[in-house]
Amino acid sequence: MSGYKDLGVYQKSYKAVLAVYKMSNGFPKEEIYTLTNQIRKAAASIPLNIAEGYAKRSSQQEFKRFLEMALGSSNEVSVLLDLAKDLGYIEEDQYIKASEVYDEISRMISGMIKSIKSQI
Repeated sequence: MSGYKDLGVYQKSYKAVLAVYKMSNGFPKEEIYTLTNQIRKAAASIPLNIAEGYAKRSSQQEFKRFLEMALGSSNEVSVLLDLAKDLGYIEEDQYIKASEVYDEISRMISGMIKSIKSQI
């Protein structure tokens, strides 16, 4: 591993995307272009923004901007998980586990943003 792949938040968010893809396979077929697509895109956006921002880390301000986008996507996934649970597409235990993972990802990203802010 090298670069962004060494970041714990990248590793955790990448594993979380895989879990979201597997979980959303069970969503109803009529959700394929709506909730299924949206939660997958939001989940994938997190490690993608971390990786892209890491490539631009020579500018701490630019890296922070990409981390802020990743944080926004993490929040989006949390809302979509609420929706999937409330619509009965996922079980309570799946919801709790996924929510805890995305809460942790959000805290990790927030910590990185705070660290960068203190440097610039």
